[in-house]
Amino acid sequence: MLLLPAIDLMSGEVVRLRQGKADQKTVYSNDPAAFAKKWEAEGGDYLHIVDLDAAFSGEQRNLEAVRAITEAISIPCELGGGMRSEAAIQRAFDAGVSRAVIGTRAAESLEFVRDMAKTFGSERIAVGIDAKNGIVSVKGWTEMSTLSALDLARRAEDAGAGTIIYTDIATDGMMQGPNFSEMEKMLDALHCQLIASGGVSSAQDVLRLDKMEGLYGCIIGKALYDKAIDLSVLVASR
Repeated sequence: MLLLPAIDLMSGEVVRLRQGKADQKTVYSNDPAAFAKKWEAEGGDYLHIVDLDAAFSGEQRNLEAVRAITEAISIPCELGGGMRSEAAIQRAFDAGVSRAVIGTRAAESLEFVRDMAKTFGSERIAVGIDAKNGIVSVKGWTEMSTLSALDLARRAEDAGAGTIIYTDIATDGMMQGPNFSEMEKMLDALHCQLIASGGVSSAQDVLRLDKMEGLYGCIIGKALYDKAIDLSVLVASR
């Protein structure tokens, strides 16, 4: 299982939001590339970057920071937030990321996912599914849809997404542990790469996820920044 340290960007700064709420923000740094180098040096396999400004507004405002990150490290990066057009995805790739994460737009149009998978290749297209109580949330977690997360995941896979990133927003940033039962349901339903996100609070959480057969990766965010998890120690213990 790959370990994906997270870097959330807002106004060019590294931040974390509590349950995705913009008014509950902690700023960690104004040097995203330095954090990227730190996570690479400590053994991260892949970097998960989110442009929070784009997630909320649809406008990509952190591409310079993304480019600084991709130029500073050698491990691959994926970028989510505001991936609502082919042009936005192309700009992400131009900034040096290896995979684009489609969120809100995937919930609105699986045809868009299909087109992007054909245009860029399934391996470069991920669908990010953010859910609470099994129901998909969109537009930076500001709106709930009527879609089942499991149903959307299956349809996104059928449309050509090579990777599904499943975030349980009830646990994200709460340091209470992931929603393991929902992750098991996703694993049982899918054949593509599945990445777990949200709620990872300890090395024990990561090791439990690591034991889930077929899980491709695990995103770690707040636990790293609050030093609840030491990435280098975690990597050495696996």
